[in-house]
Amino acid sequence: MGEVLSQSEIDSLLNALSTGELDTEELSKKDEKQVRNYDFARPAKFSKEHLRTLEIIYEHYGRLLSTNLPLYLRKSVQITVASSETVVFSEFSNALSNPVILGIVNFAPLQGQIIIELAPNLGFAMIDRMLGGQGVPIDKERDFSDIELVILNKVMIVCMQLMRDPWKNVIDIDPFLERIETNPQFAQIIAPNDMIAIVTLNMKIGDVEGFMNICLPFTTVEDIMDKLNTKFWYSTMKEANDDDYSQNVEAMIRRVDAPVKAVLGNSTITVNDFINLQCGDIIRLDRKADEELTIYVGNIKKFMAMPGKSTDNNYAVRVTQVIREEE
Repeated sequence: MGEVLSQSEIDSLLNALSTGELDTEELSKKDEKQVRNYDFARPAKFSKEHLRTLEIIYEHYGRLLSTNLPLYLRKSVQITVASSETVVFSEFSNALSNPVILGIVNFAPLQGQIIIELAPNLGFAMIDRMLGGQGVPIDKERDFSDIELVILNKVMIVCMQLMRDPWKNVIDIDPFLERIETNPQFAQIIAPNDMIAIVTLNMKIGDVEGFMNICLPFTTVEDIMDKLNTKFWYSTMKEANDDDYSQNVEAMIRRVDAPVKAVLGNSTITVNDFINLQCGDIIRLDRKADEELTIYVGNIKKFMAMPGKSTDNNYAVRVTQVIREEE
């Protein structure tokens, strides 16, 4: 229901209209609805919320790359999300250089593919680093050799596999690398007028800096668009429980293999005696048969024990004392 005016307010309003203080045209303009132009050739299929969710996913992805790539490159890697935008596929493909590194990834179980584009200078820096160099790109552009493509294929597989974990809150994906293309003309995975979302990552390997672009066609992620919003994202995120975290860490530590050795004793002999040792010879140790043995875990003195045999007649020791760190 509209606001009811008093008689004095009505009189003052009429007065303003008669004197010209209030313009009726301005009032009519205020009531007009703002019209925004819509480009039917480039429909906005990705909203700002969709792009923000993709940025969150690939921020996580960037952290994983920064942690795992140094294991192969033996050099520090820094990755941040630079931007995200939506364009038609023809704009993306026309802007690519030649040669370029394009990983065509099957985004199973979703129908369709995505593209991982890596800047050529980053590719040459990775190749140089993995072949024992300093990780410096070449000065002039050239095509990649067959051996270089094999190396890049392994790097792309690592990058592709690391994409599984960041997408877990949306969908469990099982991507696999179909092929690597160096010519943009052979990477036409969708129609030129189809919309795509591009997430640009800024990658720095040592002193070499470049971009990695993740191209996500709308036709590939169409089935999960409802899940690409922050409300769904945060509702599926489970708060980490400190107790569960401690139990998981303890369970992982329990599965770690640690070398354990029992030192029966020490002895000093000449090299000549050592060379002439035969089966049945006796070496005198500095420890008696009824004395405790020292047990080492790794190179740390951890236990004292008595020698003996187990029930299956194998050699064994019985721990008699635990040596603490302060001791």
